[in-house]
Amino acid sequence: MTDAESAWRTAYRHPTRWDAAFAPLSMVDLFDASAARWGNTVLIDFMGRRFSYAETLDGANRVAAGLAAMGYGAGDRIGLFLPNTPHYVAAYFGILKLGATVVNYSPLYTVAELAHQVADSGTRALFTLSASALLPTALKVLDESALERLIVGSVAGALPPVKSLLYRLANRRDISARPADPRVTAFSALIDNDGAHTRPTIDPAEHVALIQYTGGTTGVPKGAMLTHQNLSANARQVNAVDPQPGAEDRILGVLPLFHVFANTCVLNRTIVSGGCIIMLPRFNAGQALSAINSARVTSLPGVPTMYQALLDSPRLGRTDFSHLRVCISGGAALAPELKARFEAATGSVLIEGYGLSESSGVVAVNPYEVAGKPGTIGQPLPATRVRLVDKENPGQPVADGQPGEIIVAGPQIMKGYWGRPDADAEVFLTDAEGTNWLRTGDVGTIDADGFIQIVDRLKDMIAVGGFKVFPSQIEKALYANPAVKEAIVIGIPDAYRGEHPRAYVTLNEGAELTGAALRDWLNPQLGKHEQVDEVVVRATMPKTMIGKLSRKDLVAEIFPKA
Repeated sequence: MTDAESAWRTAYRHPTRWDAAFAPLSMVDLFDASAARWGNTVLIDFMGRRFSYAETLDGANRVAAGLAAMGYGAGDRIGLFLPNTPHYVAAYFGILKLGATVVNYSPLYTVAELAHQVADSGTRALFTLSASALLPTALKVLDESALERLIVGSVAGALPPVKSLLYRLANRRDISARPADPRVTAFSALIDNDGAHTRPTIDPAEHVALIQYTGGTTGVPKGAMLTHQNLSANARQVNAVDPQPGAEDRILGVLPLFHVFANTCVLNRTIVSGGCIIMLPRFNAGQALSAINSARVTSLPGVPTMYQALLDSPRLGRTDFSHLRVCISGGAALAPELKARFEAATGSVLIEGYGLSESSGVVAVNPYEVAGKPGTIGQPLPATRVRLVDKENPGQPVADGQPGEIIVAGPQIMKGYWGRPDADAEVFLTDAEGTNWLRTGDVGTIDADGFIQIVDRLKDMIAVGGFKVFPSQIEKALYANPAVKEAIVIGIPDAYRGEHPRAYVTLNEGAELTGAALRDWLNPQLGKHEQVDEVVVRATMPKTMIGKLSRKDLVAEIFPKA
């Protein structure tokens, strides 16, 4: 046992023992058990329309039966191209009940991004909505890829009757008509059955429940394979650090469920606790504060930009935060100043945690009620081990008192990357005891009490409001312009979003394109979170001794150390 692990045992501040065990459990069994226990309790409150655990279970069974009737079954990959709506939850568990694998897709994806990941994962069918921001993109991918079928729901169909009518009237321009195409099925038609289906045998430790795309530690998006046990264990781990088990649990579900942070902390963990998700389809500070007030929300997971937006909202002073037990920040570093200002303004507790897609969402978090340490990501979750290894030689432990690369082991660590054994070999370390450790690519320190602080990162990924942006993807788009000779994209500190991308380019001889014109050409091709604030045209780029473009030297040039 390392010294850091000894520190956790002697100074552990979470309410559940560090060495707690989490028995193998499928997500299907987890959901069924909660529905049996809390059948009449409200699971989803979607803009006034309430769905109980029993109703949501019935919807998931109908999704499974409908998919089975179409010929889908165990092992198939089925995608969710959805915002936060009740359709997501029914489809998510319906796919899992079928023995199939969920593939999460961001509603921010462009046609090219969606098509690439559909092809990479072998997704056969895709759930989406009749929204103008989603359906046209999905239809293009249906025509241009091996995708077989779209299943299309509507926001209006999930609302109370009066709100449904008002939504249709007020949002006509935002709704796309579902085409009369045999490859396109209405969600309502899919679930028009009795829910009867054959239940497959699921091995929680081996069966992949979710493919979650991520940049991993190298920058090119890869699908992290998360098993049923990975997801169910992480949900139970997160629930285990709540010092008030059984307390009223009303969580604001505004983080996007396609993101692994929300998948674990909003959806899966809430089902473990029998809680209620106050679900909003997207983040709007005013709407979020209104929901906190009217629904008496008790917990709020978010990213730092959300908390800043709440502070900036004129509704803040009219919001009652007295019932809000805890706010959890993840996805990007939480500035201590932001934590202090939010807590002073609301009287709530805002704590920071840390995780990765490869860890099912959460690795460590500060304690809720006892003293944590601002500026750190807290202590590991129960059953989670964290070590530091040498940044240049990860097979060796870090020298005493020095920062090292963070490596993690625990029941929540992914099975591997989809179709990428080469990437698995780079990201996993196996010790003499046979334990597989995940290399995070983040550099940190661990103090005498087992609190972890992130001090740097080996990855080039840019954290934009909780989303990971891959510089290589933006650079690839830039190189498609005949004027561009060289391109490097780096992250620029942003007080609101954490970071934003900025591009630096050199131009081919004779090209006279301005940076502003290049930016205006580039951004429409990118997802909203990927768009650059500026394209800087340079005469030269820094290079390594062998002539490769040097992102490291460019960053050092732009941000010289004092």
